[in-house]
Amino acid sequence: MPEPHNKPRIIAIANQKGGVGKTTTAINLAAALAVGGMKVLLIDIDPQGNASTGLGIEHEARNGGSYALLAGDVTLADAIIPANVENLSVVPAVADLMGADMEFATLERRNFLLRDALAQGCDADIIFIDCPPGLALLTLNALVAADAVLVPLQAEFFALEGISQLMRSVEMVKRSLNPKLEIEGIVLTMTDKRNNLSEQVSTDVRAYFREKVFETAIPRNIRITEAPSHGIPVLLYDFRSAGAQAYLALAAEFLRRARGRKELA
Repeated sequence: MPEPHNKPRIIAIANQKGGVGKTTTAINLAAALAVGGMKVLLIDIDPQGNASTGLGIEHEARNGGSYALLAGDVTLADAIIPANVENLSVVPAVADLMGADMEFATLERRNFLLRDALAQGCDADIIFIDCPPGLALLTLNALVAADAVLVPLQAEFFALEGISQLMRSVEMVKRSLNPKLEIEGIVLTMTDKRNNLSEQVSTDVRAYFREKVFETAIPRNIRITEAPSHGIPVLLYDFRSAGAQAYLALAAEFLRRARGRKELA
């Protein structure tokens, strides 16, 4: 079992386009790593709060959640709630995040709110940040706080247009606010080997981004879409399903890559 790190690795899970499997990947990759023995913290900064709901965190149990953390009203330790998976904890999202762009806009360190909050430290090995779609203040805070960005990319034509805008934003943040920021990798989601367009998009993405694309792709799978309504990851909902097995494979590949770069023990 991995030893705790003084400083966890921080990964923002982001894509400026919605509906690409971003939150699904956040929930299920975090759960798969936790099941494998990593101490994982998932921070939900998407006002929709789907990652929190998908891990069974009831609205009345969220208190101020990540909004209060960004506002400086609570400490990181106080904002963390245990999830329904061993070794996995959550800083949940609340509806107050919807006004964060306007409310925090006048603050001097508005782009560093999450980085400052995470500087308090925790005993996680890895922190995932589930970002809202778009590239506004909340996502910018995640990119400034993160060591790297993981990009879920749906295997469809329009997704290719969105990723170029995200890559430009990552480069902008790297130049001006967070020099250490890197691309952790691209995860192809909702793939369908029976669909010629899906296969062509997958081939094009791999040809262009090469080793940045994870070998493991996440297929379209009904069990993945059903699991959130039960408040559990697909691993707990149907361990034998193609979706659960894909996320386990993705977690194993994620660890191999990170350990190969000596980013995780």
